Amino acid sequence: MDQLADLVFTPSEQSAPALSQGDRVVIKIGSALLTANGSGLDRQAITEWVGQIARLHSAGIRVVLVSSGAVAEGVKRLGWSRRPDELCQLQAAASVGQMGLIQHYQQAFQRYQLHTAQVLLTHDDLSDRKRYLNARSTLTTLLDLDAVPVVNENDTVVTDEIRFGDNDTLAGLVANLIEAKALLILTDQAGLYEADPREQPGARRVVSGYAADKRLDQMAGGSGLLGRGGMQTKLRAARLAARSGAFTYIAHGSAGDAVVSVLNGCTGGTLLKADREPMAARKLWLAAHLHCAGSVVLDEGAVVGIARKGRSLLSVGVVSVQGGFCRGDLVACLNSQGAEVARGLVNYSAVESRLIVGEPSHRITEILGYLDEEELIHRDNMVLS
Repeated sequence: MDQLADLVFTPSEQSAPALSQGDRVVIKIGSALLTANGSGLDRQAITEWVGQIARLHSAGIRVVLVSSGAVAEGVKRLGWSRRPDELCQLQAAASVGQMGLIQHYQQAFQRYQLHTAQVLLTHDDLSDRKRYLNARSTLTTLLDLDAVPVVNENDTVVTDEIRFGDNDTLAGLVANLIEAKALLILTDQAGLYEADPREQPGARRVVSGYAADKRLDQMAGGSGLLGRGGMQTKLRAARLAARSGAFTYIAHGSAGDAVVSVLNGCTGGTLLKADREPMAARKLWLAAHLHCAGSVVLDEGAVVGIARKGRSLLSVGVVSVQGGFCRGDLVACLNSQGAEVARGLVNYSAVESRLIVGEPSHRITEILGYLDEEELIHRDNMVLS
């Protein structure tokens, strides 16, 4: 793929597949939009978005809504002047704000005779295989029942160590979970620009490109005051969604037809396309793991074998081991420069792995006294980064 030729800055050249009956879409709305930049829930805006989602629903498109705004709404209800930094206060604000957020969604959707369902998730819900399948089953069942799931991170119980980090990432993972065709991220910017348009007014908007294009990383900026996300997290969400074949729109949420425009191929914002075949279901589950228990550094031969030839990781290709992981934990596979090449479920603990580093598989029994698996990480339990 010639990525230099694939980045498009001319609006007339944007195109994407139109949605059709039976397609699933994940829509994420950010805090700045939902709370009118901190002044409490923008009920009129929410009502308009719900009306557009109802139009998608009437066209046979099934929608999962990933909604931020609970903490920001809680901050407003509690009379605080700014978003707090302490975890306990953030959790308290989320608890208070979640009530108002869901109540308004329920009332808005009832006008269109649509049921809503609140779904609160944590990272553990998606990293545990059984809970992952349960979450998938619940969401798909709700969609089959013509309900609109409203998903948020369970901020009232989550800690920094196990959080998704932002609802953009959560939206990308939900797109994988339900095998959505598209992810629509509504934000307070018109899309991804080659530079921050607030600082460089002449910056061009990226109209379309591939989510995997590494040049986009340099174009993404920081986060706002109300939410944890920024363009960097939206780009990450697009890359997660691309793993299941979904394309992503990043668009300004205040546009009058921001939601329904995805029906015929969005003409505004930024379109980020998938550049690979959809992953198998088990690989998508592995991709839902955001936190690694440790890492292994690979030699060049192992990097090539994994990244280009689809091979398993053998102990002979490992140079060093970092961390204190156990058998079955998720570990990152790094190249000599420290860049992540892949991640997967390891067959040996960190202590055992250090003993067999650089050794061929036939010596594992001799060194450890037993052989669980010939591979340190089997390719079926590995996903490329």
